[in-house]
Amino acid sequence: MSDQSQASTVRAAGESFFAPVRGSLAGIVALSVLGALSGVIPFIAIVELARTLLPALSGDSIDAARVWIIVAVAVVALFVSFGSAFLSGLVSHFADAELQLTLRQRIVRHLQQLPLGWFDRRASGTVRKLVENDVVALHQLVAHAIHDVVAAVSVPVVSLTYLFVVQWQLAVAALVPLVVTAILYPVLMRGGAEKYRQYDESTAALSGATVEFVHGIAVVKRFGQIGRSHRRYRDETRRYVHFVGEWTRETAVMFTVIEIITSPVVVLVWLLAVGVWLVNAGAAAPIDVLPGLLLGLGLTGPLMKLGSSAQFLRNATKAQQSLSEFFALEPVPRDDAPRSPKGRDAAFDAVSFSYDGKRRVLHEITAACAPGTVTALVGASGSGKSSLAKLVPRFYDAQEGTVAIGEVDVRQIAATELYRQVGFVFQDVQLLRASLRDNIRLTRPAASDEEVEDAARAAQIHERILRFDRGYDAVVGEDANLSGGEAQRVTIARALLADTPVLVLDEATAFADPDSEASIQRALSILAAERTVLVIAHRLHTIVGADQILVLDEGRIVERGTHAELVAAEGRFARMWADYQANHARSLPEGVLP
Repeated sequence: MSDQSQASTVRAAGESFFAPVRGSLAGIVALSVLGALSGVIPFIAIVELARTLLPALSGDSIDAARVWIIVAVAVVALFVSFGSAFLSGLVSHFADAELQLTLRQRIVRHLQQLPLGWFDRRASGTVRKLVENDVVALHQLVAHAIHDVVAAVSVPVVSLTYLFVVQWQLAVAALVPLVVTAILYPVLMRGGAEKYRQYDESTAALSGATVEFVHGIAVVKRFGQIGRSHRRYRDETRRYVHFVGEWTRETAVMFTVIEIITSPVVVLVWLLAVGVWLVNAGAAAPIDVLPGLLLGLGLTGPLMKLGSSAQFLRNATKAQQSLSEFFALEPVPRDDAPRSPKGRDAAFDAVSFSYDGKRRVLHEITAACAPGTVTALVGASGSGKSSLAKLVPRFYDAQEGTVAIGEVDVRQIAATELYRQVGFVFQDVQLLRASLRDNIRLTRPAASDEEVEDAARAAQIHERILRFDRGYDAVVGEDANLSGGEAQRVTIARALLADTPVLVLDEATAFADPDSEASIQRALSILAAERTVLVIAHRLHTIVGADQILVLDEGRIVERGTHAELVAAEGRFARMWADYQANHARSLPEGVLP
């Protein structure tokens, strides 16, 4: 997709997610205009009432009918102003709630259509930011900004129009603070885009350092590295404070000048001075000064309120851009005529793959995993093991070649059918903040309690679950705190319950302690039995019994065979095995995978 077409897609996505509340937005604008107009009328009524009552001071008769009409108009305008403000706030907050609901529903639907690799390469905080932070940030835009902008435009326009009709000199005088502010504000915000970018970077760096410090407290205390560990946090805090302080000093003078010019006291003194000068010069009667004083004071307030909301509006604009870019992401292509696999084998035929469409990480991979066998992927870090394995459950799609399950291209298999055929257990354990029972039966929501417990027993986690006060009803993160190995066994129980004929396994014991490793290996042995298994191997002793071993290097298969065949060949795997034995001076257990 070209940059121009991508930008068009982002713009279209941004426009479309306001569609459900477009009518409400028009209503907010109409009510805000009505409220602004009716809010000015009482001040005009005061002026007209003064003009009507003034002759009474010299003994002239008063037009009582006109007085009552003015009073009635003022009272009605007040009620209309209050009612419009109330209805505008009500409609805007209902529209905000409707927008948040529809956006969250749309986000969830779009998340369901994205490739699993999108989630694999992003932290859960990315999804949370979309669903929670970005959606909530639009609250200011819908619930407040529209009203503020309409008021900031309507009130000065109506007030100045009336002032130009009754006393144009005071209207010009009332414009002066606005013009001066309009000239000074760009000076204040000069270089603001770059400063805001630096502010975002500083905030992100400080947040990252804070999370890193908090999460690492236990580890650094254990190893006595407290001073070193919090140095980054201290440095980022100092850098953030320095940046904010410097920016504040740069803008303090100009900001103070603008605040003084637009303050009610200064505006009142200015208008009084102009009014006195006009009266002394004979250009205006004393009563003509009154509308300028009443209406002129209300010109700068809406603008300053809008200015104080600038940061909220900026956050809302960034959130809108972020959501638009998210909705513009291409979903996983779906086949119009999906097919069902004809067996339990997995095969790669001349597969090439790239994450960015430029640099390939896999080159013309061809391999077959026969039903009921174990195929192990080994190689150095970055050799392409994980990339190849994740093509099977369709975390990503190959750019060239075919990945097939049961002789059917995975791109032609419906998603629900694919995940009935392919299960996966990776090192990056993902548990929901839900009961252990619901976590295990995530892949089979209709599974019975007995089936859940049978899977937990096979995964060597049943006894540990029973030690929680609420057992299987214990909620992860609340009354069920699991170690890494225990959490891994819960995911293995989940995979067992799914009972898929094909299993992709990123060896789950790479970072486990010896006790956890033994339990996990026993659970994996049960999980792998009678399934077609593709395993990414880190500890070579766990795959000595594999039916075939594929040795990858820079995205290519450089060797293949059984453990014995590869050791006898004295090639790359033989050297890896020798190095592994040298680094692990202990008796190696027999391979646990069948």
